[in-house]
Amino acid sequence: MKLDDINWGILHCLQQNARQTNTEIARKVGITSPAVAERIHKMEDLGIIEGYFAKVSYFETDHQLKAIITLRVFMGRLKPFMEKVKEFNEVINCYRITGNENIFMEVVLKNQQHLQQFIDQLINYGETKTHIVLSNIVENNPIIKSVHL
Repeated sequence: MKLDDINWGILHCLQQNARQTNTEIARKVGITSPAVAERIHKMEDLGIIEGYFAKVSYFETDHQLKAIITLRVFMGRLKPFMEKVKEFNEVINCYRITGNENIFMEVVLKNQQHLQQFIDQLINYGETKTHIVLSNIVENNPIIKSVHL
């Protein structure tokens, strides 16, 4: 499927607010509501749209800390860690990366003691580096149509 300007317009609308009605999106992109629904369904089927999520405030859910933790996994511990990390409720995003560290995790924690307990679990798998998030500068920026040079 080719992503034309209308598809990009629909994606932009959904990334701004996925709860918009098809009628609202149709008005913004200049096609009918049924045409919007058809295009959204096709983009879902093709995996272009992977899902819809609610953004939840970690602070308002009694988590006082948000941190970025990188992990340099010990030899032979990567596969066990990649299975175990799925069980950690603290982890909201986890990526396998290149460089000196193998793993990049975004975590939310109730307090400093919770952070210490979480790191104590991680050190069984490797060396950690922890960075406390002070504020978000850019978050969930929409993916836009790239311009070819």
